[in-house]
Amino acid sequence: MVKTISELGLVDFVHAGLTINEAKDFEAVLKQMISATNATSFDPGEVWRQIVAQKLLKPSHLHELHQLVYYSVYANWDVSNRGPPLYWFPSLYESRHTNLGRVMEMHGSQLLGTSYKDPITSFSLFQKFSVENPEAYWSIILKELSISFREAPKCILDRTEKSKHGGVWLQDSVLNIAECCLLPIRQPRREDDSVAVIWRDEGCDDSAVNCMTLKELREQVMLVANALDQDATFSKGDAIAIDMPMTVSAVVIYLAIILAGYVVVSIADSFAVNEIATRVRVSKAKGIFTQDFIIRGGRKFPLYSRVVDAAPCKAIVLPAIGNSVGIQLREQDISWNDFLSSVNHLPRKNNYAPVYQPIDSMTNILFSSGTTGDPKAIPWTQLSPIRCAADSWAHADTQVGDVFCWPTNLGWVMGPILLYSCFLSGATLALYHGSPLGRGFGKFVQDAGVTVLGTVPSLVKAWKSTECMKGLDWTKIKSFASTGEASNVDDDLWLSSRAYYKPIFECCGGTELASSYIMASPLQPQAFGAFSTKSMTTGFVILDESGVPYPDDEACVGEVGLFPLYMGATDRLLNADHEKVYFKGMPIYNGMQLRRHGDIIKRTVGGYYIVQGRADDTMNLGGIKTSSIEIERVCDRSDESILETAAVSVAPVNGGPEQLVIFAVLKKGFETKADELKTKFSRAIHSNLNPLFKVSLVKIVAEFPRTASNKLVRRVLRDQMKHELSVRSRM
Repeated sequence: MVKTISELGLVDFVHAGLTINEAKDFEAVLKQMISATNATSFDPGEVWRQIVAQKLLKPSHLHELHQLVYYSVYANWDVSNRGPPLYWFPSLYESRHTNLGRVMEMHGSQLLGTSYKDPITSFSLFQKFSVENPEAYWSIILKELSISFREAPKCILDRTEKSKHGGVWLQDSVLNIAECCLLPIRQPRREDDSVAVIWRDEGCDDSAVNCMTLKELREQVMLVANALDQDATFSKGDAIAIDMPMTVSAVVIYLAIILAGYVVVSIADSFAVNEIATRVRVSKAKGIFTQDFIIRGGRKFPLYSRVVDAAPCKAIVLPAIGNSVGIQLREQDISWNDFLSSVNHLPRKNNYAPVYQPIDSMTNILFSSGTTGDPKAIPWTQLSPIRCAADSWAHADTQVGDVFCWPTNLGWVMGPILLYSCFLSGATLALYHGSPLGRGFGKFVQDAGVTVLGTVPSLVKAWKSTECMKGLDWTKIKSFASTGEASNVDDDLWLSSRAYYKPIFECCGGTELASSYIMASPLQPQAFGAFSTKSMTTGFVILDESGVPYPDDEACVGEVGLFPLYMGATDRLLNADHEKVYFKGMPIYNGMQLRRHGDIIKRTVGGYYIVQGRADDTMNLGGIKTSSIEIERVCDRSDESILETAAVSVAPVNGGPEQLVIFAVLKKGFETKADELKTKFSRAIHSNLNPLFKVSLVKIVAEFPRTASNKLVRRVLRDQMKHELSVRSRM
């Protein structure tokens, strides 16, 4: 049993890493806080708020102490009746200085009338207003972001075009979204000499960070744009791939391709030959930017050789180290230096006239991380960058002066999202040229003064388990962000504690949405592993098994159905039937055909959201529908040897109810037996989830199958177990 906060004593604090004297001081301060908040009735949330506000828990404390205090504060918390426990609370003063809070103070009374109170009290009303009146919201946001139209839109939204479920946005407008990224901003001020990009190469951890000003970035982008036009291989509108790490050069190339009127094809540098080949084939790429090698942990991994085997088109090859490519190139390929030297004869090689195009022109082809068949080819238009930057502006509060770092790649949706989130809001983009798994990355975060740090849960789990970030100062971070998979509460506790419990803004969306449909907000209290709101202008319902929406204020679990009016979302796919993939078979709600997304989400008491996995990751145990993630959350904390778990249900070979099978990956150095874990998992599920759920089998494995974007593929585990049970039944 977990002790309550009032039951903790010196022995507990010493066991959690404090010396006797430190424990005495800690206990004295803690008792004062409990006493001060216990005058009428004990409020765990208020006790935790005071612990955080007075910085009783410090980043230098062992994680065991943070665990002890947090779980003891909320030992008797009734999640079913009160919703998830809260760990971060916005202040009214800070809320008014956020991007969205400032806009709400300016326009709230005009738009909401006397219903408007302040940014915290009125946030939910304003979000609902943005769904019902997207034209009003987007007219404000377009002025807030640095969007410069060559020809202004005739209207924000034309709802009369019946062939498009999502309407027509910013009709007849013309611009170049890459140019918007490269221009100074008057208010708030971003000058030509403002730092646009900050970076460091792996292995140079004790060197000063490198900086590139906005003017220098613009000149580099224009240089590459000119070089593209000099190359007879390419014609305007051609697709040109990028398959390289997310370096400063990759960012320059990305913007240059779009500035010059071509289309970026996003390919992750982790892909094998066949995956590269598929993306080149589907996109019909005429060329590909790549590197000779990738440098990770001091080791060289071939990249150009994979491209050669996959892509018959022309390759422009950058060196991973130094100024010269360290490999023999094919006859049709060209080195980066030779490519750039093609513009030496131009009198104004660092100037370029952008190619202006209609708002719905394609700028980027991204791909889903599908595990079977060709991945969906998802086109981004010029609307998509506006959407993702607007969500970052509103929900991550990205501002001029921020330094935003998110280890990712241009082959995944977070790469372009990060790029546009920085450059359209005036923040500095921070890039680490190397692996984010080790201390070198953490030191870069410290030395670069990162204020917004994006993560994926598996990365946080690795940092926590290896303790590689110990002793680093991350206290300049004002917020974290997380996406890609479901967050683990204890891992988030560790992450937030690195910066005196700054908020972790959860994001869940998709490449085809160019954004997240559920997020967190700096205007709302936050709970670990939970989303506090629908994103601005996003509407959806949660559907029961019959496709009937639950009431908006009801705690429930079901598949999400998105409202179709979603600025920035796709209206086409390049190699699949868009209508069939996203709309066919979805119910009609208030005259709108809902858009399919495929997530199962839980709405808690209090209106928070928890992702329960994809629709095909749900299971029926004893007639009760539950999700893999819900079971995994309980099992992950049941024994110290567990690194991560994966829960699947498998129907017996001879029929009957589904059986619960839990796969487990152990931490390095542990040798726990499967039968021992089965007992511990069973107890944890019985106590914390449902006593009717029975663990049939536990299987310990070295690692889990994952997509190239690191998402766990439970389907593969389920198929493996079906095969194993089938073999056993025949023996």
